[in-house]
Amino acid sequence: MLNRDQIKEIIPHRDPFLLVDRVIDLKPGETAIAEKTVSEDEFFFRGHFPGNPVMPGVLIIEALAQTGAITLLSTPENKGRIVYFGGLKNVKFKRKVIPGDILRLETELTNVKTKFGVGYGKAYVGEELACEAKFLFSFL
Repeated sequence: MLNRDQIKEIIPHRDPFLLVDRVIDLKPGETAIAEKTVSEDEFFFRGHFPGNPVMPGVLIIEALAQTGAITLLSTPENKGRIVYFGGLKNVKFKRKVIPGDILRLETELTNVKTKFGVGYGKAYVGEELACEAKFLFSFL
């Protein structure tokens, strides 16, 4: 298991934009399972939406991307590199994510080359699928 301090040793994201609280399973360069506890104090709930707080879909995608970056950058050969979005395919949102939810983020890197790659991510609340997407990325 990796905590936030250990995650910050792998990826460059910092508060308020670090959207992964802990990694509970990691196979470097292959797969990861992480969690984000969605608290009512999240910065994005102030405006999305007052009185009906919902985690923005793009931030669920970002949390999945950060989990994918942890998967990739946890290998010795990729340590210190930065991962960038190259594209998204087949993005589907299946349920709202609200305060009190624990978002389970599962990623699998399916094709990684020297500077580019493809991965797949799914976000769950409990056993219910909240979001899924195919990621295209580059890394320097």
